[in-house]
Amino acid sequence: MHSSMQGLFDPALVALAAALVIGSAGIPGLFLRKPGPGQVFSAAVTILAALAGVPATLQLLFSNTTTTYILEWNLPFGPCEIAIDSLSAFFMLPVFLVSAAGSLFAVGYWPAAEHRANERGLTFFSGLLASSMAILLMARNGVFFIMVWEVMALSAYFLIVTEHEREDVRNAGVVYLIATHAGTAALFVYFSLLAARTGSFLLPANGSLSALSPFATFIALSAFTGFGAKAGIMPLHTWLPSAHANAPSHVSAVMSGVMLNMGLYGIFRTLSFYHDPPLLWGGILTLCGISSALLGIIFAVAQRDLKRLLACSSIENIGIITTGLGVAMLGVSSHTTTLAYLGMAGALLHILNHSFFKPLLFLGSGAIIHAAGTREMNLMGGLGKDMPRAALLFLVGSVAICGIPPLNGFVSEFLLYLGFFSQLQADSLIFLVFLAPLLALVGGVAVVAFTKLYGSVFLGSSRSSAMSHPHEPGVTMLAPMTFFALLCLLVGFAPQLALRLVSPAITMFFPDLNFAAVSTEYGAILSRLSLSGVLLLAFAVLATLLWRWRIGLGPVTSASTWGCAYQRGTSRMQYGATSFSELAVSVFNGIMRQRIERPALTGLFPAVAHCSDHPTETLLERIIAPLFTLAGLSFAFLRLMQHGQMHVYMMYIFATLFILMLWAH
Repeated sequence: MHSSMQGLFDPALVALAAALVIGSAGIPGLFLRKPGPGQVFSAAVTILAALAGVPATLQLLFSNTTTTYILEWNLPFGPCEIAIDSLSAFFMLPVFLVSAAGSLFAVGYWPAAEHRANERGLTFFSGLLASSMAILLMARNGVFFIMVWEVMALSAYFLIVTEHEREDVRNAGVVYLIATHAGTAALFVYFSLLAARTGSFLLPANGSLSALSPFATFIALSAFTGFGAKAGIMPLHTWLPSAHANAPSHVSAVMSGVMLNMGLYGIFRTLSFYHDPPLLWGGILTLCGISSALLGIIFAVAQRDLKRLLACSSIENIGIITTGLGVAMLGVSSHTTTLAYLGMAGALLHILNHSFFKPLLFLGSGAIIHAAGTREMNLMGGLGKDMPRAALLFLVGSVAICGIPPLNGFVSEFLLYLGFFSQLQADSLIFLVFLAPLLALVGGVAVVAFTKLYGSVFLGSSRSSAMSHPHEPGVTMLAPMTFFALLCLLVGFAPQLALRLVSPAITMFFPDLNFAAVSTEYGAILSRLSLSGVLLLAFAVLATLLWRWRIGLGPVTSASTWGCAYQRGTSRMQYGATSFSELAVSVFNGIMRQRIERPALTGLFPAVAHCSDHPTETLLERIIAPLFTLAGLSFAFLRLMQHGQMHVYMMYIFATLFILMLWAH
């Protein structure tokens, strides 16, 4: 009896059961006639499953063991093995946390009574997406991995096109579908090459392969292409801005905070197979990572659409993570233990941080859109007066994502800075020092982008009379935002605890390296950083209380701001989102192209005219789309073969089978 109970509460089985329950939570709502109960039931079940899955995942993370199970199947691809180790458990934590928070947020943001046409499908595929991501992290058979990967990809597609009656949503879905299946095609190549190298579809053990084999470079390249397309690493990012912008906001939170991690997980897992990665691999990852970080935030600062700005900043953060991974690989290749540790710790910790502040910001964008009725920042303004709680929580996320102390985004980037500067005395990798000013530039542009976002949305006065009546979101929307804001504060004020959270995954990734001394040294540095953060917060609180006390001593009067001699100020005189970032955008005009329409004003009293400028997706519109157009024109002659005559189609099939028979013979 004791052994059976022990097996029943095995943390790996609990995590697997939690994933399966989340995937099934939306099924009852598909059959209920009355809207509402199915959505509430799904949210409650998802939260309960997450409450069981998170402790189990933490137990697996710190156990430093790998729990393995074999599923019975009759497919000719070897045993279907599932396993959870420290790396899988680390990536699984955000799956449970973000999916539970998103399901609760959806109850207030996307109520079934107001969205009868699409709420049931949205709820079902949300659960299926979360479940498939959790099971994907357990898959150890390449064919089973591809199956679950495709379930994840298609679930995300149906979530993106929830509002399929809109043309821009359908276009975003098509771009995503093409991009994700192009990445899946690369993964077919990846798993085929891996099976040819190892003789099995089972994923190799950590450190069991050599990068000196002829297959290694092709395996790494196909993995980077397939998984990088899902992660959104440039230049494989083309699907990301439109998909995240057009999906419902709680879906965008899951996609950005969790689904992008699945692509990163694939790259991390692939690199763990090799015990001798060459310098070239780390160099390519570092170069692609810092390019993604810089270009992603440049694209973000030019956006007028609130959610597209957040989507482009996801590219930036994925780039920072990839940079950290590349630096870690360079440390392994050059036998520099400190560099390997700081790069990997910075990358893994930034994955965790991004899974906290980006869902907070996307959920906040949902609250903003719910209140304002638009995603256009140039039409917003003054929402902070009517939404003070949401404004405060959104401010926490904005400060965190900019890497400003004492919040969590600063901690992971600080570790990367330490890694860069640790090479000042080195001979071979001293060029890494030059990444520090580039990362600082990324942070500076991020400050401009999120100052623009926060200022144009919450400060000033409303810029449009057509904007809906703003209101504070309900408790089901504020609670998930508060949860992520507290996590951002917790990691920022106790970074040494967060470092302990990523240490088991680092140890699993580099089993042959001893990080005890390095971990102790930099853990002490983070402890002092924690004390500095507490002192900084205490000073800010003290200054605020002193200011409020000083204001309360005398009479307070209000008056309009001086309007430069204008008799009557209007909201149009404010800086808008576009005007605020115009100088920054002009600096990077060669990278971020603007579609500008300016009217020609003639006469003493010109008529009413309109001007506009829209940032374009340069790679998609100028390179990829023309290539697809060219391919369509090149194969237009094939339409002559499709003329609707059934007997001719049967002849095609017969001829194809005959040729295949001759070839096989």
